[in-house]
Order: sequence, then C-alpha cells, then structure tokens
Amino acid sequence: MNLAELFISTAARQPDRPAIRMDEAVVGYRELDEASARVAGLLAREGVAPGDSVGLMLPNVPEFPVVYYGILRAGAVVVPMNPLLKAREVSYYLSDSGARVLFAWPAAAEEAHRGAAGSSAAVVVTNPESFATVLGEFEPEPAVVDRQGSDTAVLLYTSGTTGQPKGAELTHANLVRNAQVTNEELLHLEPGDTVFGGLPLFHSFGQTVSLNTAMATGATLSLLPRFDAGAALDLMARHHVTALAAVPTMYAAFVGQADAPALPDLRVCVSGGAALPVEILHRFADRFGCPILEGYGLSETSPVACFNHANARKPGSIGTPVRGVEMRIVDEAGTPVPAGEVGEIAIRGHNVMKGYWRNPEATDTAVTADGWFLTGDVGRCDDDGFFYVVDRKKELVIRGGFNIYPREIEEVLYEHPEVAEAAVIGVPHPLLGEEVAAAVALVPGARATADEIRQFVRSQVAAYKYPRMVWILDGLPKGPTGKIQKRDIVPPAEAEDAATDPDTPKERK
Repeated sequence: MNLAELFISTAARQPDRPAIRMDEAVVGYRELDEASARVAGLLAREGVAPGDSVGLMLPNVPEFPVVYYGILRAGAVVVPMNPLLKAREVSYYLSDSGARVLFAWPAAAEEAHRGAAGSSAAVVVTNPESFATVLGEFEPEPAVVDRQGSDTAVLLYTSGTTGQPKGAELTHANLVRNAQVTNEELLHLEPGDTVFGGLPLFHSFGQTVSLNTAMATGATLSLLPRFDAGAALDLMARHHVTALAAVPTMYAAFVGQADAPALPDLRVCVSGGAALPVEILHRFADRFGCPILEGYGLSETSPVACFNHANARKPGSIGTPVRGVEMRIVDEAGTPVPAGEVGEIAIRGHNVMKGYWRNPEATDTAVTADGWFLTGDVGRCDDDGFFYVVDRKKELVIRGGFNIYPREIEEVLYEHPEVAEAAVIGVPHPLLGEEVAAAVALVPGARATADEIRQFVRSQVAAYKYPRMVWILDGLPKGPTGKIQKRDIVPPAEAEDAATDPDTPKERK
C-alpha cells in the first residue's frame, strides 16, 4: 500500500484530464505523474531511502502535489511545513523529524537555509520558473515503492498549544482509507468536479478533503495560494467550483462580501477545523443556495472522524461518525457517559494515528490501550447519535465555580448582525477565579460599540455567562489554517473600543 497510488492510478486511467489549476495555468494528470516521478529520481540521487523524512515547505501551488506525491512514491515520509515558518521553527522540524531534504518555496528560502544550517538536510528551492528544468536533469522513477499500511506516510506536526509541536504519524492506511471514506460518504466527487483548493495543503484537512480526494477521483483541484474572500469567490465562479471545503472563518468572510458573485455550480460545502457558528451556516445557505455540512476531526485522526450528511444533518452538530470510525463521550475516568451528558470526545478507528513521533509518553497519554484517542475536546451526544462539540477542554472558563463554555457565548455573538468574528476567553479575576471576556471584529462599515454588543449578549444568556469585558479589534489573530488563535488574544488594559461591566465584582481591599 502506498498513498501515492491514489493519484497514480487516476493518472493511468485519465492522463489527459486536468489535475491542478491555478489561475489560467493547468497541469494534467500525465504531467503531474511524470513530474512526481522525477522528484522521486531527485530523492534517489540525494540518497533518500524508504522511511526517510523529507520536508515540504510550499504554499498552495502546483509544485506542492508534484513534490508531495514524489516523496510518497519514493517510499519516504512527507513532513509538511508552513512556508511562513522562521528559521528557529524550521530547525526544530528538521532536527526532530530527521529530514534528509527540504523543498522550500523561494519566499521561504532564506529561513529554510538558516533553519537547515547545522542539520543534514539539503535544501531544494522550488522556483516555479526553473523547477521543471531542474527536474528534467533527473531520471524519473516511475515505480512506486511498496509500503505497508502501517508505515508512516505523513509526519504532521500539531499546533503546539502546549510545549513544542508533536509529530503525529499518519500511516498510508490512515490516509488512504480516510480519503476514500470522505469521498464515498460526503463529497461524492467525479472526474467532472472541480474542488476549491484554498485550504492550506500543509494541513491534514487540505490534504485529505481537498488534495487526496480530488486526485483519487480524477477531479480538478483549483488552487488559491493565499486566502482572500473576494479572490476565492471570483475563483469559484470562474472555475465553476462544485465542491468547497473551508474553515468557519472563511465562511464568515464569504457571507461578509457585499458584492459576492452567484455560485450556481456549487454542489457540496463542508466545514471543519473549528466550530461553525449556526448563524454563519444559515447565512451562507441563504446567500449561496448550498447548505454547509459541518464535520469534525483532528490532525491525529487523518483528520475526518464524523460529519453531517446531505440526507441527515442537524445545525450546530458535527454529525455522526463516518464508516469505520467509532466515537463516544467519556468522563475523567474514561467511562462512557449517557446520551446528553457532557464529557471528553474519544475516537477509535482506521483514522487514528500510529502515535506521536519518538514520543511514547505523549502517545500513551493520548491513546488508550484499546485504541481510543482522547481528543481534549468537550462534547455530548444526543439520543439520535449526533455529536456536538461544547468546547475545548482547556478553554473552559470557570467563573465563581460555574462552568462556562465559550462556544455557547460565541454563538450568541455571531447572532449580532454587525459581528463578523468573535472569540470568548477567560481572564484572571481576584475573586471569581476567571471572568468571561470577548474579542470581536465587526463587519465592514459597522458601528456597534463594545457596550452595545455586551448588552446584546447579556439579554440572551444567564447572568453568570455573559462577557463582562468586550473589546473590538480590526481582526482576530488566526493560525495557518484560518482558525482563530485564542492564545494570541490579549485583553487591552484600557481602550476606547473596550467596555467593562461596572457590576463586575471588585477585589476587596
């Protein structure tokens, strides 16, 4: 088994169909197959053996799938890296993974070279003007190296919210099966489909739901190197995109576009990576005529674990487990809880990672002896078997002994017509332990004040839940996949666009 076979078998069936499109440039399946075989030849020249790691530090450009599948067909392990990483971060990824080669985009070349200094990794700058010429110097290696299903295909580093990032070992079996099930149960792609390629391909969501499913079915992947809502909508209209995979902040940006084009070809929309506010779900469907199917997964689960389906969905839910995957809600002792009760989401199935690279302690903490991956997400399951994410376990706010789940408050914030983005966090309080605070960004042209927004939420939730502190930003900080990064939100000490409830208890002197 080799993940590269998903793509290579398609190239053999329909070599002349377009595989990758970026703007007006089109790469056919035959071209992609030959170029990836030459990447395998380059790696052979560099002494890369099956099982060796190879870094891939490229944005969403045609060279990404060329190198990605070239590494895989050589039997090596792909180490996807954000092209915005700095030298210190690059050095960690290379040293931890033991990468032999690093393919870097020209804009990232300086940081790549600095990060590779002192390591054994050779840096290959993947310049689009010369890369084809460089590859032409190497004999193609058309044969695909056989790998076991349990062999690692991709070493995907987690975001590192606590300590250094950990490398999740995703196997060939993990990724092949997850792509197949995602298409069979969710996307239903065919050769005539065009998939939106705006999700970062260095992330598991973009790899499985966009790249691998498209290449396995003979669809066309239409790439967008840098996300911009206006440019994305224009691309989808011009390229007749039929399948859209995006994160909630992208959908929020789409509904905020005043002059968005119609998207009559859009057939299926899926959301993942973070909780999708129900209000955004409804606004998008009303605006573009295509419902969003929300799902759930993590880097460690390849990533798809569960999804709403076209014939069975509940707004606000993350759906039901996909075929071959089990999910349950457990308490602190790991015991399943009854339907409706809140606990930690646990997952078991073909999608769960092999483990954390060279980190058996972290693996044993995250994966039980009988194969259940403990996600760290708080959720519940209803009587119909639909799952709901309540919040991240670590983001729970405990105010005066009361548990407050930020997502519940964020849902209310998104119901305000002038709120474009919202994030609720806990801030230290001398008497209550934590206080609820909210950072928001407004839609263009909006004039709502922080106090008005605070009062709006106050009217919708119990008195202990509403955010006593609200402040307005131009935009909320986001990670590489577009997910709002709460750890980077810092409450202002004093600001004209912030409001604090005067009834908040003060520290007694």
